[in-house]
Amino acid sequence: MDLKYTAGNINELPVGAVVYFISEFDKVGKNLKALDECSGNAITNLLKTTEFTGKNGEIAVLRNVDCFKAMKVILLGVGEKKSLTLDSFRKAMGKLSRHKSLTSIGRAVLYFNDFENASFFQGAIEGYLLGSYKLLDYKSGEDKKSKNFLKEITFAVNNKKLLNRLEKAVTQGQIIAEGQLLARTLGLRPSNDFTPTDFANKAKELARKYKFKCRILDETAIIKEKMGALLAVSKGSDEPPRFIICEYNGGPANRAPIVLVGKGVTFDSGGISLKPGMNMGDMKGDMCGGGVVLSAITTAARLKIPQNIVVLIPTVENMPSGHATKPGDIHVSRKGLTIENINTDAEGRLILADALDYANKFKPQAVIDVATLTGATLYILGYAGIPIMGNSDKIKDQFRAAADNTAEKVWELPIWDEHRDQMKSSIADLQNSGGRPAGTITAGAFLENFIGDWPWLHVDIAYVDQEPKGKAYVPKGITGIGMRLLVNALQNWKKV
Repeated sequence: MDLKYTAGNINELPVGAVVYFISEFDKVGKNLKALDECSGNAITNLLKTTEFTGKNGEIAVLRNVDCFKAMKVILLGVGEKKSLTLDSFRKAMGKLSRHKSLTSIGRAVLYFNDFENASFFQGAIEGYLLGSYKLLDYKSGEDKKSKNFLKEITFAVNNKKLLNRLEKAVTQGQIIAEGQLLARTLGLRPSNDFTPTDFANKAKELARKYKFKCRILDETAIIKEKMGALLAVSKGSDEPPRFIICEYNGGPANRAPIVLVGKGVTFDSGGISLKPGMNMGDMKGDMCGGGVVLSAITTAARLKIPQNIVVLIPTVENMPSGHATKPGDIHVSRKGLTIENINTDAEGRLILADALDYANKFKPQAVIDVATLTGATLYILGYAGIPIMGNSDKIKDQFRAAADNTAEKVWELPIWDEHRDQMKSSIADLQNSGGRPAGTITAGAFLENFIGDWPWLHVDIAYVDQEPKGKAYVPKGITGIGMRLLVNALQNWKKV
């Protein structure tokens, strides 16, 4: 898609549509007067009715407006002017991106009237790209084409002095949106086309393209690293495990890195503790934590964020077989702690345990893990937000700020001694399940055992990694949530 920028006359542009952003309870001021007059006072008349009030996502279409070469003029509501944010424009453009008014028009102009906040420009491109996304790789024939996807968007402002700010904001928004779309695409790929080996190959491909380092530990190297917890999960599958290590160095050489660890289970059947058959196909998305951190380092490299970042992704399949781990088995982790396997469907924390211990090699300034770890999140925050927990108030504060900036909501949960006690085994150092009570928190309490003397944050994106119905700029399916959150935290990072 081509992106263009102008502060010139948009009336003569031969495009399919011109989009005007209208705030709620707006009046026909100087920026809308010309359009109102040449449309036969259509805007004045429209605003007098309740058909269009400028509420976020409201859409009205004017056709055959004499003073425009465009086929149609689209009025897009963004909400109350006094409370507008980046997300207001993201939501509005997300809704418009799938609206029938954009079908097969090819090119459009987004006219920002008197809206001059750079974050609005960024929100508009993010909303369009995120809202219009469809995975078409597995379609055939005409279904492989998206009729709503624009080939060209021109961003238009009134003041030439805004053009540099406009282009910079739109470019950043495009890169961030494409990062989230990468996370979505990785999560949507079927497990027969996205094995641990495929995941590793994708990481190498992205590293080559965007100029960061990547190396892969194969099964032999994983054995040498004594990652017994990771190997316990992978042994039931015919697909060998991989351990992905990516490094981006955007900061000074002597600055300790921020380590991002992502769960990479490319298919989770539950193992011997088999999941119910209904919706098991969604478990191709159990690598979304890994997809998010890989997308985050890719986006950081593209944005040239001035931080040193390491990404670690243990990637496996969790399958039942004659070789699979059984409930009651005991494993020796890389750290040397023994783990009683109470439930083979609590596998994510096992592979993360070895990855978190491996993170100590980098002497990090902070460790952040992202995982679709516990179904119990559904009963805490539903599909609305992300539970976080950890040992550093400074990191939590930074992620709360990033949540406000990105509209990816987070909520802190505690880890108390009672939760830690639930994870103690009578015959091993730890057990991998403490039962249903406080299941999301006890998973965090388990991971806590594998953290070195570093600030740490655990981010559980289970359930919010999937959108059940579709809304604004998030179509039904894998969301890529956490990518914008991570990138914003990295952009505004303060040493902890």
